[in-house]
Amino acid sequence: MPVGLKGLVRQPKPLTVQPQDSKMPPKGKSRSGKGGKGGAASGSDSSDKKAQGPKGGGNAVKVRHILCEKHGKIMEAMEKLKSGMRFNEVAIQYSEDKARQGGDLGWMTRGTMVGPFQEAAFALPISGLDKPVFTDPPVKTKFGYHIIMVEGRK
Repeated sequence: MPVGLKGLVRQPKPLTVQPQDSKMPPKGKSRSGKGGKGGAASGSDSSDKKAQGPKGGGNAVKVRHILCEKHGKIMEAMEKLKSGMRFNEVAIQYSEDKARQGGDLGWMTRGTMVGPFQEAAFALPISGLDKPVFTDPPVKTKFGYHIIMVEGRK
Protein backbone atom coordinates (compact mmCIF):
# COMPACT_ATOMS: atom_id res chain seq x y z
CA MET A 1 0.00 0.00 0.00
CA PRO A 2 2.68 2.60 0.88
CA VAL A 3 4.49 1.71 -2.35
CA GLY A 4 1.30 2.45 -4.27
CA LEU A 5 0.96 5.79 -2.52
CA LYS A 6 4.56 6.66 -3.25
CA GLY A 7 3.98 5.80 -6.88
CA LEU A 8 0.91 8.01 -6.97
CA VAL A 9 2.71 10.89 -5.29
CA ARG A 10 5.70 10.62 -7.58
CA GLN A 11 3.75 10.33 -10.81
CA PRO A 12 1.69 13.53 -10.58
CA LYS A 13 4.69 15.67 -9.71
CA PRO A 14 6.64 14.87 -12.89
CA LEU A 15 3.48 15.21 -14.96
CA THR A 16 2.78 18.63 -13.49
CA VAL A 17 6.38 19.78 -13.70
CA GLN A 18 7.15 18.37 -17.12
CA PRO A 19 4.92 20.72 -19.11
CA GLN A 20 6.37 23.72 -17.29
CA ASP A 21 9.94 22.46 -17.58
CA SER A 22 9.47 21.33 -21.17
CA LYS A 23 8.64 24.91 -22.10
CA MET A 24 11.77 26.29 -20.48
CA PRO A 25 14.66 24.13 -21.79
CA PRO A 26 13.94 24.53 -25.53
CA LYS A 27 14.17 28.28 -25.14
CA GLY A 28 17.78 28.03 -24.12
CA LYS A 29 19.52 28.47 -20.82
CA SER A 30 17.21 28.69 -17.86
CA ARG A 31 19.39 31.15 -15.90
CA SER A 32 20.11 33.60 -18.68
CA GLY A 33 16.81 32.74 -20.34
CA LYS A 34 14.77 34.42 -17.63
CA GLY A 35 16.33 37.80 -18.14
CA GLY A 36 17.24 37.46 -21.79
CA LYS A 37 16.29 35.16 -24.59
CA GLY A 38 14.09 32.84 -22.52
CA GLY A 39 12.06 35.69 -21.07
CA ALA A 40 11.52 37.22 -24.46
CA ALA A 41 10.72 33.87 -25.99
CA SER A 42 8.25 32.92 -23.29
CA GLY A 43 6.59 36.31 -23.56
CA SER A 44 6.45 36.00 -27.31
CA ASP A 45 5.02 32.48 -27.14
CA SER A 46 1.64 33.66 -25.91
CA SER A 47 1.91 36.91 -27.84
CA ASP A 48 3.00 35.14 -30.99
CA LYS A 49 -0.02 32.86 -30.92
CA LYS A 50 -2.22 35.94 -30.90
CA ALA A 51 0.04 37.83 -33.29
CA GLN A 52 0.83 34.84 -35.53
CA GLY A 53 -2.34 35.44 -37.28
CA PRO A 54 -5.91 35.19 -36.39
CA LYS A 55 -6.29 31.54 -37.33
CA GLY A 56 -4.87 28.27 -36.07
CA GLY A 57 -2.29 27.65 -33.41
CA GLY A 58 -2.76 27.27 -29.72
CA ASN A 59 -4.32 24.51 -27.73
CA ALA A 60 -7.28 26.42 -26.32
CA VAL A 61 -9.84 28.87 -27.64
CA LYS A 62 -12.27 31.16 -25.83
CA VAL A 63 -15.49 30.31 -27.61
CA ARG A 64 -19.04 31.63 -27.87
CA HIS A 65 -21.76 29.89 -29.79
CA ILE A 66 -25.40 30.01 -30.68
CA LEU A 67 -26.99 26.57 -30.72
CA CYS A 68 -30.33 25.78 -32.31
CA GLU A 69 -31.84 22.40 -33.00
CA LYS A 70 -33.79 23.70 -36.01
CA HIS A 71 -32.07 24.97 -39.15
CA GLY A 72 -34.68 27.70 -39.67
CA LYS A 73 -34.07 29.18 -36.23
CA ILE A 74 -30.28 29.23 -36.63
CA MET A 75 -30.70 30.99 -39.98
CA GLU A 76 -32.82 33.66 -38.28
CA ALA A 77 -29.99 34.14 -35.78
CA MET A 78 -27.51 34.34 -38.67
CA GLU A 79 -29.55 37.13 -40.26
CA LYS A 80 -29.55 39.09 -36.99
CA LEU A 81 -25.75 38.80 -36.81
CA LYS A 82 -25.39 39.89 -40.42
CA SER A 83 -27.59 42.91 -39.73
CA GLY A 84 -25.10 44.05 -37.07
CA MET A 85 -26.63 42.79 -33.84
CA ARG A 86 -24.09 41.90 -31.12
CA PHE A 87 -23.23 38.21 -30.88
CA ASN A 88 -24.11 37.89 -27.18
CA GLU A 89 -27.50 39.54 -27.73
CA VAL A 90 -28.34 37.15 -30.56
CA ALA A 91 -27.22 34.23 -28.38
CA ILE A 92 -29.49 35.37 -25.54
CA GLN A 93 -32.43 35.64 -27.92
CA TYR A 94 -31.90 32.50 -30.04
CA SER A 95 -29.52 30.02 -28.43
CA GLU A 96 -30.85 26.90 -26.77
CA ASP A 97 -27.60 26.53 -24.80
CA LYS A 98 -25.68 29.03 -22.65
CA ALA A 99 -28.16 31.75 -23.62
CA ARG A 100 -27.91 33.51 -20.26
CA GLN A 101 -24.15 33.80 -20.70
CA GLY A 102 -24.50 35.22 -24.19
CA GLY A 103 -23.32 31.92 -25.65
CA ASP A 104 -20.06 32.01 -23.69
CA LEU A 105 -18.51 28.55 -23.36
CA GLY A 106 -15.27 29.90 -21.89
CA TRP A 107 -11.86 28.41 -22.65
CA MET A 108 -12.01 25.05 -24.39
CA THR A 109 -9.06 22.84 -25.26
CA ARG A 110 -8.46 20.53 -28.19
CA GLY A 111 -10.17 17.22 -27.67
CA THR A 112 -12.98 18.57 -25.49
CA MET A 113 -15.28 19.57 -28.35
CA VAL A 114 -17.10 17.48 -30.93
CA GLY A 115 -15.18 17.16 -34.21
CA PRO A 116 -16.90 19.66 -36.54
CA PHE A 117 -17.23 22.22 -33.73
CA GLN A 118 -13.54 21.91 -32.84
CA GLU A 119 -12.40 22.17 -36.46
CA ALA A 120 -14.43 25.33 -36.94
CA ALA A 121 -13.38 26.88 -33.62
CA PHE A 122 -9.66 26.45 -34.28
CA ALA A 123 -10.01 27.70 -37.86
CA LEU A 124 -11.75 30.95 -36.91
CA PRO A 125 -9.88 34.20 -36.33
CA ILE A 126 -10.19 36.02 -33.01
CA SER A 127 -12.94 38.64 -33.03
CA GLY A 128 -15.11 40.69 -30.70
CA LEU A 129 -18.79 40.86 -29.85
CA ASP A 130 -19.37 44.07 -31.81
CA LYS A 131 -17.83 42.76 -35.04
CA PRO A 132 -17.82 38.99 -34.70
CA VAL A 133 -16.29 36.71 -37.28
CA PHE A 134 -18.42 33.60 -37.14
CA THR A 135 -19.09 30.35 -38.93
CA ASP A 136 -21.17 30.84 -42.04
CA PRO A 137 -22.83 28.49 -42.82
CA PRO A 138 -23.60 27.18 -39.34
CA VAL A 139 -21.77 24.05 -38.18
CA LYS A 140 -23.89 20.90 -37.85
CA THR A 141 -23.18 18.54 -34.94
CA LYS A 142 -25.17 15.88 -33.11
CA PHE A 143 -26.44 18.69 -30.84
CA GLY A 144 -27.87 20.83 -33.65
CA TYR A 145 -26.64 23.84 -35.61
CA HIS A 146 -23.97 26.16 -34.19
CA ILE A 147 -22.84 29.64 -35.07
CA ILE A 148 -19.40 29.89 -33.50
CA MET A 149 -17.07 32.79 -32.77
CA VAL A 150 -13.67 32.87 -31.06
CA GLU A 151 -12.71 35.63 -28.61
CA GLY A 152 -9.25 34.39 -27.66
CA ARG A 153 -6.56 31.79 -28.24
CA LYS A 154 -3.77 30.40 -26.10
